[in-house]
Amino acid sequence: MHSATRQRSVIGTLLAACLIGGLTLSGCTAAEPAPTSTTPRTAAPAATSAAEAVPPLPPALGPAAIAALPAAVYNAVIPGLLAAPAELRFTAADTVSADAPLYGADFSTPVARVPARDFLGAPTVVVPVAAKGGWSLVLTASRQVLPSHAPAGTVAPAQTAAWLPTSALRPLNDLPARIVLSLSAQTLTITDASGATLQSFPAGVGAPGTPTPTGTTGYLQARYFDPAQGQTTHRIQLTSLHSTAADEPYGGSDGGLIGVHYEEVASGAVSHGCIRLSAAALAAVDGLPLGTPISIAE
Repeated sequence: MHSATRQRSVIGTLLAACLIGGLTLSGCTAAEPAPTSTTPRTAAPAATSAAEAVPPLPPALGPAAIAALPAAVYNAVIPGLLAAPAELRFTAADTVSADAPLYGADFSTPVARVPARDFLGAPTVVVPVAAKGGWSLVLTASRQVLPSHAPAGTVAPAQTAAWLPTSALRPLNDLPARIVLSLSAQTLTITDASGATLQSFPAGVGAPGTPTPTGTTGYLQARYFDPAQGQTTHRIQLTSLHSTAADEPYGGSDGGLIGVHYEEVASGAVSHGCIRLSAAALAAVDGLPLGTPISIAE
């Protein structure tokens, strides 16, 4: 992962300025793909038993009520979020045209909101992974609990999720590829949707004291250049995953984010949890659409 100095620079200082001050990240560019349609996304039917009741949609919330909810952003900790399930179904990425409420397990109490714009000012990428009636389960960029506050015998989820009314979603792009990181093999593999390998590269992964989280799947949520890190040629690929080893394993206040980025040393257990790639490997990841799932296995 980035060094403490570098990581504090990119997220703790520059990105915080974007998020809090509403500024454009100086020297950085963000992919801002426009939705391909303004037609609301219709969720694919979920596999449910005949006896399973579909939760009714709650009354619509007004803008003020939605704005009062905590934003599900990279450095937020929101207890009402859900741990992402092991079985996820990725088909496409979406956006929302306005801030939208997120719901927890009871389908009735809003616990957070997904902002229409991310910390770079681009449309927030929203990835549905399951459906139930008029609801879509979407992955979020926030933590549910800090590792230091996880109940004894448990691990803080690296990836969280929440329920969102499907009518709030707007189509963005399809997701034809998948990323699979193997910690034991120290490889990053790009596959098609069926799992067939398209490309494979060596990868640097977390050191023993600051491991990359395993047994989890997130998605590419944003990408940007960061001159403060010397990353003016290779864009940092930010995932929705967080460290489960420590609250801030590399210092700063970025929420323990897991990034995919270029480094000259791009092999071995050498990072604070991030994924280090060569220029060629990073270019391959940079060519994938935002929302592309990334799974991390032992």
